[in-house]
Amino acid sequence: MNIIAGPGVRHVFLRDLVLQASIGWYPHEHGIPQRVRINVDLGVEEDTDTSDHLKRVVSYETVATAIRTIVAAGHVKLVETLAERIVDACLIDPRVQFAHVMVEKLDVFPDAAAAGVAIIRRRSDTVR
Repeated sequence: MNIIAGPGVRHVFLRDLVLQASIGWYPHEHGIPQRVRINVDLGVEEDTDTSDHLKRVVSYETVATAIRTIVAAGHVKLVETLAERIVDACLIDPRVQFAHVMVEKLDVFPDAAAAGVAIIRRRSDTVR
């Protein structure tokens, strides 16, 4: 899932966050939480500040909290919609130059480990 970034960019990532989500298009999926696995890789501009302070970095705890809040907000029909909401939340921080988000439904098919979507957005894609 890693996207190689150039010099001056660090990766902040969150791997294999598994949550119960109200998600699905079909009526039989409504009201029954499903396991989703979420992976996030953020390309973050580095700066010259080398202090050991949390305020100078994009916190993976903040990212995880935002994802949990999005998932808990209510039913979403499409994994694409959930992934887009997560990407949008990640790009709120102006230091994030790109976000790669993968959302997988883990229990859709008995003969597959997962089904889902991955999207990549760059900050330049969101500027209009």
